[in-house]
Amino acid sequence: MAEKTFKRAFVIVLDSLGIGNAKDAREYHDAGTDTLGHISDTVETLDIPNLQKLGLANLHPLRQVPKAEHPLAYYARMNEASHGKDTMTGHWEMMGLKTVKPFITFTDHGFPPELIAELEKRTGHKVIGNKSASGTAILDELGEEEIATGHMIVYTSADSVLQICGNEETFGLQELYRCCEIARELTMKDEWKVGRVIARPYVGKKKGEFKRTSNRHDYAVPPFGETALDALKEAGLDVISVGKINDIFVGHGITEALHSNSSVHGMEQTIEIAKEDFHGLCFVNLVDFDALWGHRRNPVGYAQEIEKFDKKLGELLPLLGEDDLLILTADHGNDPTYTGTDHTREQVPLVIYSKGFEGSGELPETNTFAVIGATIADYFGVKMPEGTIGTSIREELK
Repeated sequence: MAEKTFKRAFVIVLDSLGIGNAKDAREYHDAGTDTLGHISDTVETLDIPNLQKLGLANLHPLRQVPKAEHPLAYYARMNEASHGKDTMTGHWEMMGLKTVKPFITFTDHGFPPELIAELEKRTGHKVIGNKSASGTAILDELGEEEIATGHMIVYTSADSVLQICGNEETFGLQELYRCCEIARELTMKDEWKVGRVIARPYVGKKKGEFKRTSNRHDYAVPPFGETALDALKEAGLDVISVGKINDIFVGHGITEALHSNSSVHGMEQTIEIAKEDFHGLCFVNLVDFDALWGHRRNPVGYAQEIEKFDKKLGELLPLLGEDDLLILTADHGNDPTYTGTDHTREQVPLVIYSKGFEGSGELPETNTFAVIGATIADYFGVKMPEGTIGTSIREELK
């Protein structure tokens, strides 16, 4: 069975769905965190029949979900080799890059005056905010002022991000994007280098009405080396991105990019792609788990999002054939029962399914997320780029 190859591979990242604190969680002040487990402990019901039959409850005991007697998938716990617990670090590692130096954050004091002064000069807008805040809270605090004055709301979070809000009707979407492009250029300096500059457009006219739109755009630092995506693309294979994957990799190694309005929409796009005849990888990020529920510390909303995903998973599975490979995973944790609003350093699930597999069950814990990229490259007969990490587990998948 080790000789088996696949025509199509689907990697779906349930953004932030950690499954228990990593071995080094204490170093990140995250000891005892468990995104999935604590959601299960908090809510009354968790209806996930498709994840159950694949074996998720076998990998992580869940109060409401019995273990599958005969799980359909292989499953394992993955540990992150890179330093950090952000989106880019997790995704880059999946595709073979180990981040040694974590991206810089400005959580405690906001951005330095020199950066703000240069941003104001280059954009022509006075900056208001400049602190760590929840995206919804800062809109309630400063949205009306921004609309009235044309000032620009700049804020950060516990992640390595510089975020700029702009009202789509008064500030303008293209003006917001222009300002973010300037901010990205400025923050390529080593002392200001954040992982992402994020455009955060919103609509509404007064406090209590403001709502962020799906026209968000992430301006990420490009990957510092070639990844499995580049290798697949160079080999002439399709690399289709869904959601913010294209932003995370700044288009590197991507042959087709689809923007998603929500995680449900992202799954609907993936289902449509599964009906198409392509040869290569479909790489999907479902951000709502993290953005809407993890950071906002809402375990009930998070649980409902998992249930929505499970329903869409039930639509996807029948479309997969024996020459299709499905991998479900996460990029970090974001325990909605934990203190603060930051990501949490956790192990993540690795669930691997194909109708072509004869076996299933638990695999050994991995010491890196990079087994994903290495295994996919192996199945497609593609050599991983020089300098990447990760070893294929193809031999273990029978």
